[in-house]
Amino acid sequence: MSKIYVLILGMFIVTYLPRLLPFFLVSGKKLPKKLEEFLRYIPYTALGALIIPGFIEAIPGHKMVAVIGIVVAFILSFIRNSIVIPVLGSIGICILLLSLGL
Repeated sequence: MSKIYVLILGMFIVTYLPRLLPFFLVSGKKLPKKLEEFLRYIPYTALGALIIPGFIEAIPGHKMVAVIGIVVAFILSFIRNSIVIPVLGSIGICILLLSLGL
């Protein structure tokens, strides 16, 4: 087996096992209520950690427009429990502000 295949197999094992083991260890077991509540927030936290650093640099030279766009998306997401409306609203406000020269 070539060294590259050994490397790919090693990377597969190192990245796949930490995802697979908790599934087998926890499946079928009842978790404490506090732990379930904590785990429910992880997707939102991870999404925030991935999006927040990138949105400020989304529009080069116009950081304030990007910040206003994300604030609008945040407000719309509370008003409307959807993903389409906040995204479209954020894009729309950014286009409007850029066209106004801000």
